[in-house]
Amino acid sequence: MSQRPTSFNRRWILAGLLAGAADAALAAPPTRSLRPAPRPGGAGARLYPSAELLVERSRLGDAKVAFAVADAETGEFLETMNPFLPQPPASTAKAITALYALDSLGADHRFSTRVVGTGPVEDGLLKGDLVLVGSGDPTLDTNRLATLAANLKAAGVHSVEGKFLTWDGALPIVHAIDADQPVQVGYNPAISGLNLNFNRVHFEWRRAGSGWNTTMDARSDKYRPDVTVSRMSIVKRRYPIYTYEDGGEVDRWTVASGALGGDGARWLPVRKPTAYTAEVFQILARSHGIDLDAAGSAPEKPDGTVLAEVESTELRSMVKAMLKYSTNITAEAVGLASSAARAGGVPEPLPISAGRMSAWLGARVDSSRVALLDHSGLGGASRITAPDMTRAMVRLGPAAGLEPLLKPFYIRDSQGRSDRNHPVKVNAKTGTLNFVNALTGYINPPGGRKLAFAIFISDVPRRDALTVAQRERPEGGRTFANRARRLQSRLIERWSEVHAA
Repeated sequence: MSQRPTSFNRRWILAGLLAGAADAALAAPPTRSLRPAPRPGGAGARLYPSAELLVERSRLGDAKVAFAVADAETGEFLETMNPFLPQPPASTAKAITALYALDSLGADHRFSTRVVGTGPVEDGLLKGDLVLVGSGDPTLDTNRLATLAANLKAAGVHSVEGKFLTWDGALPIVHAIDADQPVQVGYNPAISGLNLNFNRVHFEWRRAGSGWNTTMDARSDKYRPDVTVSRMSIVKRRYPIYTYEDGGEVDRWTVASGALGGDGARWLPVRKPTAYTAEVFQILARSHGIDLDAAGSAPEKPDGTVLAEVESTELRSMVKAMLKYSTNITAEAVGLASSAARAGGVPEPLPISAGRMSAWLGARVDSSRVALLDHSGLGGASRITAPDMTRAMVRLGPAAGLEPLLKPFYIRDSQGRSDRNHPVKVNAKTGTLNFVNALTGYINPPGGRKLAFAIFISDVPRRDALTVAQRERPEGGRTFANRARRLQSRLIERWSEVHAA
């Protein structure tokens, strides 16, 4: 099937304007073929290659390419390819989540983690239960949890008469963002109202004679508390490298001895984030002389006195880091928290929350085609069209201050190397899944008009054909990604010459 770019007919635009259709250009993608335009320099200047030719040269096989580029101020679509083809957004979905969260929670929103006492403190003794209360902070780390424990001691608490409990009901329990991912990937953790270290545990192995010594810990740059809620066993085999089993109160992992070699380490996902956070807090509190029993679960959010509290950074800084590092748990937690805020404080399951965000976006870009199944883009079944994503950049991005939150995307040369000195400056969100590459954001050509765009490149059948064992490092995946990024660069260069004047 031909993937022919299209553009606006000038008479159609003029007629629309005369009819008072001020938003017509943004509401409908172009429908006519765009001829290559000459470079500046006169009639003899070399023509820029068409988008169709660039796609043909990309050597991406059966991949489907869809894109849209528009004037970032007026929303006038300048060129599209496959404008009605829904594509997996991959992590470009996080740009939508950032817009959704800023609109729902506000740029100054902070997540808090508290220690609440259900009784009075007398002579250092808390005469009641001590409850660790989360609000879903996806960025809570061991350092900040240590500060919370220190603040509890500073509040005069030395011992607890009642129980040590946790409350994680601010967010729903999500056992894994995407069930189709390999079990060991750290970017696919569980989520709850209490999260720690992006819900990852550090697994380390050291050669010891004919075997290995292993540790599982919640390390930071200051602390290294060993944990028991995640446990590892070495099994004599070659494959699979890792297995996971829900052990009730603990995560049970095995690793193949044939894959360990010498010393090494990696982060593994945590499937019991509330228990993980509680155990680490218990260890840190003990370092201040406060002995706590093993944590139980509070049936409801406790009423009582806030004895200590730590807060996250403000949401705007949080989503900027999320967009820079593409942290899936941050996207899911802020998306779930945003939906809960819109539902009157009631947390919703991930698919329902993602559906709420899809409906929110669809209403703002006048589309019924948005179908996001999560907030991070990790699941490959989410779909959005390139024009709808571009409309989000135009209609919602400026008011939210999105562009400064995006990171620079550097144009790649013919060898795939990033050119940081390229005159065309791009701020964008990337997205990468197996045989899926996406890019959306803003183009700032030198001396030209700002452009908003989205590019989706995917080979869904090739992705779907992968076995679970192949999904972490599929054969051909890196080559596909490199070719896709070079195509993205060539398209951006084309638009900067053809449309930016």
